[in-house]
Amino acid sequence: MKRESRNAPSCPSAEAPETDIFRKPLALVEADAKGVRLTAVNHPAQELGLHIGMTLADARAIHPGLETAPATPEKDQDRLLAMAHWCGRYSPWVNVDDTHVSGTKGLWIDASGCAHLFGGEDNMLHDITARLQAFGFTAKAAMADTPGAAWALARYGSAETRRAAPKKNKQTLKPLYLGGLRLDQEILVLLRRLGLTRIGQLYDVPRAALTRRFKSQDISTAVMARLDQALGHRHEPISPLMPPPNYRSRLSFADPLQLLGGIKLSLEKLLETLCVSLNTDQKGARVLTLWAYRIDGKVSSVRIATSRPSRDPKHFQNLFQEKLDRIDAGFGIETLILNADVVEDLTPDQVDLQKDDVTSLSPKALAEWVDRIGNHDGTEKVFKTAPEESHIPERACRTAGTEEDHDWEKQPDKPVRPFRLLPRPEQIQVMAEIPEGPPLTFTWRKVPRRIAHAEGPERIAPEWWQDTNPIRSNIRDYYRVEDTEGRRYWLFRDGLYDDDTRQGPPQWFMHGIFA
Repeated sequence: MKRESRNAPSCPSAEAPETDIFRKPLALVEADAKGVRLTAVNHPAQELGLHIGMTLADARAIHPGLETAPATPEKDQDRLLAMAHWCGRYSPWVNVDDTHVSGTKGLWIDASGCAHLFGGEDNMLHDITARLQAFGFTAKAAMADTPGAAWALARYGSAETRRAAPKKNKQTLKPLYLGGLRLDQEILVLLRRLGLTRIGQLYDVPRAALTRRFKSQDISTAVMARLDQALGHRHEPISPLMPPPNYRSRLSFADPLQLLGGIKLSLEKLLETLCVSLNTDQKGARVLTLWAYRIDGKVSSVRIATSRPSRDPKHFQNLFQEKLDRIDAGFGIETLILNADVVEDLTPDQVDLQKDDVTSLSPKALAEWVDRIGNHDGTEKVFKTAPEESHIPERACRTAGTEEDHDWEKQPDKPVRPFRLLPRPEQIQVMAEIPEGPPLTFTWRKVPRRIAHAEGPERIAPEWWQDTNPIRSNIRDYYRVEDTEGRRYWLFRDGLYDDDTRQGPPQWFMHGIFA
């Protein structure tokens, strides 16, 4: 099993543990259908016998001077998520603890392969607790081979047993209270009635006998499942808050960074390190995120995306350049981490030696230009067009992502099309018309125009397999025309035909403009 570290801030709303209010009994309260109940209590309140779930009336009967404050679970959860992001400085595998049996909140940290960055496991645990306490939280941290063992040690272990030696979970957990197995309060009450209060007492209890005593197989199964998870006999996966990055580079600073110039220089080193790893594995990054961990416990980040995989540090630096000023350094940045969130295979480009200028026409140069535009104005504003199987002009192409590749050269030959089609054809007024030919003059958007040259017609019939009435249909006759001022347009005459016989006068529409 991987080594697991867990930190558990027991009072998310606390500002400073040494203030007077924390020396007095304090509880957070919340109203429900059965009245006002305690949702969190501090240590002085626990010593008086107050506990989570007790009604406020019962708590005041025990201690009339109990201080109370309204619970804010939404704000507490948001703060806990922010803290989880901040703990990404220790490991990319972090998530919020969703165990609610003890009433206090916590975090899971998979410390596999990360402890040596902080001078060992003991130094890592000390660094976590010291920083959280400096932020105003009462925190305990523990490390063990399994999440269950780390949870038990963080809650019920002494200062000397906050780190279980590898493969020593059984001996370390033996003297701890059964609540360390993350069991519901009702199950703990039943176990106390049987004289079981320590985790080690379950080691020698036959499972069949435990089932007979509980008269419920579900309860005995839950107890033994938690025991097996803590001892490593049953796997307990922990999902990360965010997918772990494929490639990552980091820099920590003895003196916190506050100036933008220092961030730029540090980013250059991070990009060089990351791109070396990408080049070694013949990979390219599509999405990069720069995380800035501040000394006050806050995290700031910026993200860039590319239209195709890349491992060019200069190109990445140019994309980050316009976004670095969004990083709020606060009182200083102590750690910078660069993650490659999306990575794809990238083989070297084949250079066309027959072209005089390979850089201006290369796919790489085009992709870099698209990346600069997309990261500046938004990637949703940069797109490609992809062909569709339809001869109707407005249906012949669609909007596609920049990463999609389409070979337009393999499309069937068609007459010249305008560079720009109008969102929908706009009706025009024709003043003079040649029978079965183009108009001599027309008015579009209140401006009269006289035609000097015309080409056509190009007849486009409707798609009969989609037409509800294939006998009576609208047929378009398209013309490429040029007015006396040199402007070129794409017009069509739309007529209703019945068995190739026109029904009624035709209507003229403007559909496109040639560049």
